[in-house]
Amino acid sequence: MKFYISTKGIKRLKMSSTLAAGGGGGGGFWELSEELTRALVEANAEEAELEGLPASSFRELVKDMTSNRQDIKAFAFKIKAMVLNMERKVQSARRHESIFWHLASHGVPKSLHCLCLKLAEEYAVNAMARSRLPPPEFVSRLTDPSFHHVVLLTDNVLAASVAISSTIKSSFRPEKMVFHVVTDKKTYTPMHAWFALNPIKSAAMEVKGLHQYDWSHKVNLGVKEMLEIHHLIWSHKYHDLKEEDFEYVTGHERKLEILSPSCTSLMNHLRMYIPELFPDLKKVVFLDDDIVVQRDLSSLWEMDLNGKVVGAVVDSWCGLDCCPGRKYKDYFNFTNSIISSKLEYDRCGWLYGMNIFDLEAWRNSNITVTYHQWLNLNLNTGLGLWNPGALPPALIAFEDHVQPIDPLWHVAGLGYRFPKVDLQMLESAAAIHFSGPAKPWLEIGQAEVRRLWAIHVNFSNEFVSKCRITG
Repeated sequence: MKFYISTKGIKRLKMSSTLAAGGGGGGGFWELSEELTRALVEANAEEAELEGLPASSFRELVKDMTSNRQDIKAFAFKIKAMVLNMERKVQSARRHESIFWHLASHGVPKSLHCLCLKLAEEYAVNAMARSRLPPPEFVSRLTDPSFHHVVLLTDNVLAASVAISSTIKSSFRPEKMVFHVVTDKKTYTPMHAWFALNPIKSAAMEVKGLHQYDWSHKVNLGVKEMLEIHHLIWSHKYHDLKEEDFEYVTGHERKLEILSPSCTSLMNHLRMYIPELFPDLKKVVFLDDDIVVQRDLSSLWEMDLNGKVVGAVVDSWCGLDCCPGRKYKDYFNFTNSIISSKLEYDRCGWLYGMNIFDLEAWRNSNITVTYHQWLNLNLNTGLGLWNPGALPPALIAFEDHVQPIDPLWHVAGLGYRFPKVDLQMLESAAAIHFSGPAKPWLEIGQAEVRRLWAIHVNFSNEFVSKCRITG
């Protein structure tokens, strides 16, 4: 701990010490300095004695010392108590700032809610907003394997628009692309209205609501079971979170991520059923809606996956076995013997969000069965095997079915208070992923990173303008 004394204060101390020494020079000053040093060291070493000391202001302290003529040791102890109290207040303020920031990231902005309402109204009154997607001349492309099929599962109209428009702008051959957007019943009408009123030139576009699927009884039961177990895992973790004295728990930012709506979102977990969603497709690129595409993706469809089901980034731009914040230890509970006996603590988890899936290989595998087996194992062993979210059980289910691809295909880690990615690497990335809580449509994100997303938003659009969506 450092203490600073002003020049004026030193002069006063020197004067006092000179008088105490009978005016004989500076010897008394150095004796006083040594005594003060000893007192401060003693106060620093005996923190237990600080408990119960009043955390007064400095002005009150000086008044008390001068009026009661307390010795220098008492002065040192009170100074130390004052500084410790100040440090506790600063630490508490920082914790609260972090907590409030994280909680703010889980809300739905009024502007996005407005956008959905306005588009739904437009769907009801404007025949153009109900135009067929895709137009009749493009319908055959929806199942044609010679085209490049892109899948998005989302209930965010603006995010879907950016992911798709950035992909089109970056594509060398947009006419080869077919976009399949799957959304929930609530978002279907605004999503359809947006893409009907803002058609994508040359590329084919399909918007489909979950209520429009006619799945088998077996698939319906599987989806229902999946959602129920994921919700129970979330509830279990949330209950534990409420039981903690959260303000003083280390690593609270990581724990707050369980409050994210994505942990229990149907659209987020439904990616495990992509083969059932698209029974006629053989190979697709899957994009999260918080992705921005910056490079042509064409070669992904031609990539040899060596018989694997999914092509995904495993290592990061920082090198082999380098994956900050996404090792298995960050997802799984290794204090449980089931996890510690099956998984590697320091193994890198692959990135969900921009993946190439061989759906034929997936259908010929036991991935979905394995996924459900582990969900039930987690349920039957107390719900504590992994943190809530879509990725942990997928890491297990896709074991031995992942083909690593170049890290520059997919750079994640954006959307955190302190970016977990080298900002200089972003320009080289084919796709950048706002995988953190601060999604780019929220105002809490870093401006220099948000602009990479905002450049793909048409702020002159009638509905965007009416709802006051800004960059």
